[in-house]
Amino acid sequence: MAELIKVGMADYKVGRAPATIISYGLGSCIGVSLYDPQVKVGGLLHIMLPDSTQSRSSENPAKFADTGVPLLLKEVLALGANKSRLVAKMAGGAQMFAFAKGTDIMRVGERNANAVRDLLKSLGLRLLAEDTGSNYGRTVQINLENGVYTVKTMVKGEKEI
Repeated sequence: MAELIKVGMADYKVGRAPATIISYGLGSCIGVSLYDPQVKVGGLLHIMLPDSTQSRSSENPAKFADTGVPLLLKEVLALGANKSRLVAKMAGGAQMFAFAKGTDIMRVGERNANAVRDLLKSLGLRLLAEDTGSNYGRTVQINLENGVYTVKTMVKGEKEI
């Protein structure tokens, strides 16, 4: 049986086929994967916030999009991935709570998704698919054998992106 690698909140893991990498309980957080289909190497990052410069405590780079995505990229390249072949997928970024006075600061999920999209683009990485927004949590996993990114929810069931 293939290894199941678990990623916690504000964490990331990388690996190679036939492993599967999984992260549970994404609400406003984003689960972003990078995958090289030729060498079957990839990783999954569970970010909590968009920007480390907006936080008093930024010692964990995996917590933030702006520091976590470059870290994930570095690690998958170190395992033998080629940047030109990498594809990205992401899910999460939900608005888990309704606020009467919905300022931008309260839209953490939307800000997370936008930050990841912008960062991937600036790094020259292709965002192949995403499942973001709405108001429900997700569990995500990437199968490093074939690159299939599965999103599981209580509300919408399971789908592959």
